[in-house]
Amino acid sequence: MALAAVVLSTIPASAQTVNATSQGQAYEHLWSVGVGAGRANEGLRTGWLEHLKLVKEHCGFQYVRMHGLFCDDMFVYFEKPDGKVVYNWQYVDEVYDRMLALGVKPFVELSFFPKDMAAKNSKIQMWYRNNVSVDRNNFVKWHDLVKEFTQHVVDRYGIDEVLTWYFEVWNEPNLNLNPKAGFFDGTKSDYFRLYKESVNAIKSVDNRLKVGGPATSNFIADERHDGEIMDHKKSVFYSQDVINTKQWKGVWIEDFLRYCEKEKLPIDFISTHPYPTDYALDPETGNSKDAIRYVHSLHDDITWLRQQIAKSKYPNVEIHLTEWSTSPNSRDRMHDILPPAAYIIKVNLDCLGLANSLMYWTFTDVFEEKGGGEEIFHGGFGMINFQGLVKPSFHAYRMLHQLGDEKLYYNDPLFVSRSSRTGKISAIAFNYPSEYEEAVPSAKNFNNYMQASSKKVNLVLKDLKPGAVFEIETLDKAHGNIYDDYVRIGAPHSPTHKEINYLKQAAWNTVKQIVKVASDGTLTWNSELTPWSCVLIREL
Repeated sequence: MALAAVVLSTIPASAQTVNATSQGQAYEHLWSVGVGAGRANEGLRTGWLEHLKLVKEHCGFQYVRMHGLFCDDMFVYFEKPDGKVVYNWQYVDEVYDRMLALGVKPFVELSFFPKDMAAKNSKIQMWYRNNVSVDRNNFVKWHDLVKEFTQHVVDRYGIDEVLTWYFEVWNEPNLNLNPKAGFFDGTKSDYFRLYKESVNAIKSVDNRLKVGGPATSNFIADERHDGEIMDHKKSVFYSQDVINTKQWKGVWIEDFLRYCEKEKLPIDFISTHPYPTDYALDPETGNSKDAIRYVHSLHDDITWLRQQIAKSKYPNVEIHLTEWSTSPNSRDRMHDILPPAAYIIKVNLDCLGLANSLMYWTFTDVFEEKGGGEEIFHGGFGMINFQGLVKPSFHAYRMLHQLGDEKLYYNDPLFVSRSSRTGKISAIAFNYPSEYEEAVPSAKNFNNYMQASSKKVNLVLKDLKPGAVFEIETLDKAHGNIYDDYVRIGAPHSPTHKEINYLKQAAWNTVKQIVKVASDGTLTWNSELTPWSCVLIREL
C-alpha cells in the first residue's frame, strides 16, 4: 500500500465538511448485537464454528440466534415406558460451550417440539424434520421442558452469565397450517398459551431472566393474520407501484401486547422479522408475487412498532429484530453479490437508535432448511458461504463494526464517527443507488444490478492531527465481490483445493490506500462511487 500525503485541492461547494473535534452524539451499534444461524445442530460442525469465529473477530457479534434447540437431532427429551422423562443436555452444552469460548452468547430461541411432545402425526416442515404441531394436552410438558432447560443453563454457566442472555419463544408462529412451509401448526391462541407457559417457567428459575416474543414474520398490509390461523384468501399482493403506499403492521404485535396485559404476563422484549418483502415466504412456494418494498421500509416498520409499544402497558420493553435481510428466500442469488452490502450499511445507519438490535439472517451458508445448496453459490442467506468464502455482506458488517460510538455526521451517502475511547475518526461512504429506492434489490435484478447511477462524495475532515495516517478501503464490483471472481475462473461446480484457496484470498481483495493528513490538519477525499460500492475511511 502506498503512503502519500493528501494534497488539498479546491474544495467543492458541495463538500461535506466535518470537524473531528466537534460534539458527537453517542449511539449503540445495533448491527453487532446479534446475528442469525440456521439451527442448533449445525453448531456442532467445524465449518460453522470456524465461520462464527471469523464473524466474531471481524464483525463483533455478541449473540447468535438459531432454530431447533429442542429438535430431535439435539436429543434433549426422552419419555420412558413407565412415564418417566429424561432430559439430556449434552448436545446443547457442546454448542453453547463452544460459542461462549469464542465470546458469543446464545440469543435463545425456544423451538421446536421434541417428537414425544408434539401432536400425533406432527407436521414436519423443514428438511431437518422439525415437529411443529401443537398437542394441547402437552402444555405442561412444554413448561417443564423449558424450566428444566433454564435451570440447567443457570447451573452450568452461572446466573450472572445467563442474566445477560435472551429467551425468545418460538420462531414465526404466525406461519401456520401452510402446506409447503411454516413453523407452527397451531392457532394464535395456542402460541399465546405457549408464551405463557414459557415465560412462567423461565421466571420461576429467576424473575430477572429476559423473555420475549412473538417472533413473528414479515410486516403485512392486509388481514391474513387477523384470525386464529393464517387465511390465504385474505392475502393481498400489491403491485410495485402500490406496495409502498400501504400501511404495514407487525403480525400479532397488538394482540400479543393485549394478551400479556390481560394475563399479567411479563414481557422483556418484543421481537419480529421485518423483511422488506410482500410476503414472508419466498417465491418458490408460490405464495409471493415478487413485489418488494422500498429501502425505507424498515424505518417505517420500527416506527410503527415503537408506537404500539409506547401506548401499551409495556412502554419500556426492548426491541429485537431477530431476523432481517434483503429477502426471506434462501435461494435468492442477490445474497451472494454486491448490492446487499450497500443496503445493509444504509438501512442500519438510517435506523440508528430505533431498536436494540437488527440481526442479519444469517452469518453462514451452513444452513439446511431446504437441505444443502446445489452449488457453492446458491443464494444462501449466509455472509460466508459453505467453503468459508466471505461475501460482500460480510464486508459490510466488518466495515460497520469499525465505526466509532459517537456520530459526528450522517447524510446519505456519508457517515462520520469518532471513538469515545481513542478519539480516532472512522467513516463509511456508500452508494445505494437512487434507482433502487422504491424496491430493494432481489433475485429478479441479479443480472442488471450495475445499471444504476454513481454518487459523488466530497469529504473534508478538519482539526485532525497533522501527519495522522488514514486507511481508505473500497469494496466494489471488482474488489471483494467474490461471486464475480468465482465466475471469472469458470464457476466450477466443485472447486479444487487450489481454486478454493485462490477464492479465499480473492474474497478479501478490497482496495486499500494509505494517506496522511496535511500539515494544516485537514484531510480531503473526493470520489465518485460506482453503484453499490462501500468505502471505509479510518484513522490508524
